[in-house]
Amino acid sequence: MSGRAPEAPTVTELLLARCEDDHPGLRFEDRTWSWAQQVRACAEYGATLLDSLGDTRPPHVGVLADNLPEFSFLLGGAALSGVVLAGLNTNRRGEALARDVRLADCALVLTERKYAGLLTGLDLGGARVLDLDGPEWLGAVATQRGAPLRPVAANADDLLMLIYTSGTSGDPKAVRCTHGKIAFPGRMLAERFALSTEDTVYVSMPMFHSNAVMAGWSVGVAAGATIALRRKFSASGFLEDVRAFGATYANYVGTPLSYVLATPRRPDDADNPLRVAYGNEGSERDLADFGSRFGCRVVDAFGSTEGGVGFARTPDTPAGSLGRPAEGVLVLHPDTGNVCPPAEFDPEGRLLNAGEAVGELVNTTGAGWFAGYYGDPEADAQRLRDGRYFTGDLAYTDSAGFCYFAGRRGDWMRVAGENLGTAPVERILRRHPRVLEAAVYGVPDPDGVGDAVMAALVLDRERPPGPRELGEFLAAQPDLGPKQWPRFLRIVNELPRTSTYKTVKQKLKSEHTNCSDPVWVRDKREFSYQQLTGRESGPLSYAARESR
Repeated sequence: MSGRAPEAPTVTELLLARCEDDHPGLRFEDRTWSWAQQVRACAEYGATLLDSLGDTRPPHVGVLADNLPEFSFLLGGAALSGVVLAGLNTNRRGEALARDVRLADCALVLTERKYAGLLTGLDLGGARVLDLDGPEWLGAVATQRGAPLRPVAANADDLLMLIYTSGTSGDPKAVRCTHGKIAFPGRMLAERFALSTEDTVYVSMPMFHSNAVMAGWSVGVAAGATIALRRKFSASGFLEDVRAFGATYANYVGTPLSYVLATPRRPDDADNPLRVAYGNEGSERDLADFGSRFGCRVVDAFGSTEGGVGFARTPDTPAGSLGRPAEGVLVLHPDTGNVCPPAEFDPEGRLLNAGEAVGELVNTTGAGWFAGYYGDPEADAQRLRDGRYFTGDLAYTDSAGFCYFAGRRGDWMRVAGENLGTAPVERILRRHPRVLEAAVYGVPDPDGVGDAVMAALVLDRERPPGPRELGEFLAAQPDLGPKQWPRFLRIVNELPRTSTYKTVKQKLKSEHTNCSDPVWVRDKREFSYQQLTGRESGPLSYAARESR
């Protein structure tokens, strides 16, 4: 299938290649393990998992912990033993957390002590709970000290991990992550950036998420680089860690770059060993500013937990483009199913044919690396139809074949009879030097049917732009179409996010203008904004107030 490499390695193979390597393999705070020691620890953890599970089927183990060395040992141990690890989100609570444990069919949950109380009294479907720091688990590991390295045979399609989606629009889904799906990007990125045993891969994104595992941990394993774990991401601690660990590569997802950029600037910021920051969903301005300030190369790629599509980025890839789609990846119109024509632009750069050019990214040759969701055949059926993989992501291509992200299909706005994506509007809003973050979404149009465009903005606190300034700025953007103008602007201290830094737009949409934040409404006649008052009356009264 397109997007699949027949020679894809397994995580087991990557680990075994390091079993006699005395280079530093793992660093955490003030502790260091060589690669040989880390592989040995993985083998001991794998043997302990098998002994603890017995004949339990399926052999699924949940882990509820920060980025501890034990998380790395468990992931490697699962690869060596044939166990499947389910990464549990440390920010989930109550029935939501219990549901994730049950969905993954966990027979055992290993938890960091500080999270153990979250599991007390929950219906976990019969799963046992053990404290990673407790005597029972530590005693069981101790009995496996010196156990021989006897890896279970694995192939690229064997299941290794269940990783949950971010759950921005509903309950998280458990994505089946195979050996190949984890090992292939690790090797590919290690080769792409020429990483070796002389490098250090800094992992601060949560290891229960795909970005940390596939763009961080597996990259270090494939390269034989030192993996430097940070318990949790810290913007203020980022540069200090890079220098202390000698990190040359770091992964990110979402907005962490902007958080680091918000820390006080110092004249020696570029005096650090970091060569490459790799991730996805960073804004164009943050990518440029981060690379310039910290003296590194920032590469932002299209990515999702599911996988399924790929892009080729070449030196001539325009700013803001995902690159050229891999063979068989097309943009299909959601109504007709036909291939969308290239985007057409006026001399000012405005998209003229959004209704025809914007469609859903579809892999017409198959599922790529997508191996399905665990325990959710209905969700599988939504993704896989007629031998095609539907991403749920909107995009358009230019005449040269370069592809541009236009938003999630659930973000699609129907404005004055036209379908609009949110991503282009977000990119334009972020051009303002004092708009730090922007989330665009549709809300019910108070003047009629369809949607009105609304944006939630995080502004520079020291010099926030006012309503008139933002209105004048938008009026000066030649590629902002009349229907793309935000009707409402909500000024927030921070955007609601998941623990993996994805914006929860559904929460913003449900609140509309019924919130305690300042909300500005656009004066259509002057293309400027006025602050609303009396928000307790509800959004419809705002429209009436504006029309007076």
